[in-house]
Amino acid sequence: MAYIVPLLAVIIGYLIALLIQPKNKKHIKLLMAFSGSFLLTITVTHLLPDVYQAAIGHLVMEGDHVHDHDHSGAGRIGFFIMAGIVFQIILEYFSKGAEHGHVHGHEKLERIPWLLFVSLCIHALFEGMPISQHSELALGIGIHHLPIAIILTAFFINAQMNKKMVFVFMMLFSIMTPLGTLISSNVPILSTYYAEISAVVVGILFHISSTIIFESNEDHKFNINKLIAILLGVVAAYFI
Repeated sequence: MAYIVPLLAVIIGYLIALLIQPKNKKHIKLLMAFSGSFLLTITVTHLLPDVYQAAIGHLVMEGDHVHDHDHSGAGRIGFFIMAGIVFQIILEYFSKGAEHGHVHGHEKLERIPWLLFVSLCIHALFEGMPISQHSELALGIGIHHLPIAIILTAFFINAQMNKKMVFVFMMLFSIMTPLGTLISSNVPILSTYYAEISAVVVGILFHISSTIIFESNEDHKFNINKLIAILLGVVAAYFI
């Protein structure tokens, strides 16, 4: 599950955009709102508490004293979370917000968007790292990647990008999260810095999921359908 779900989510999204070519953007936006709230809920209820627990456990093992202004362990986790948020903002400068479906336009692409590709792959690689110890996060990432894959594939096709390149691009994107999980499981030094790396990922997921929730309604007006989608995402994540 940890490896298969994120992989299949991108492949299914690619096939939906390629074969069905959905025209109703409202349905995709509702799916985005659901995925954003689902991912955010899993992050704050599963990953975030575990990150602090791991940091505190590390301090206890070393015999350190934890206090309100300790920056040697648990007190530093907040800074790593902020580092993740800033890191994601930098990635979005190059990806133009593709991580949360913020791509549009129908003009022909004159060149392969390498910056978008590389930044998306880095983003997906980091997302996969905590999955090695939190398999439930794979489902959240998968639900997050499904509408992104639909939007990205449709964008590339509308931009008249070579279909073979679209296929290669999306398949490489699909393996990045499982690759992050594999690396995290098999590189010992990453286990040593599990709390810090996971805190960076928490920051990335905070930024992505909150942006999805706030941007899923372009006119920023109250939308009962969007609210229901967000609540369903929270409830679904509660039972994971």
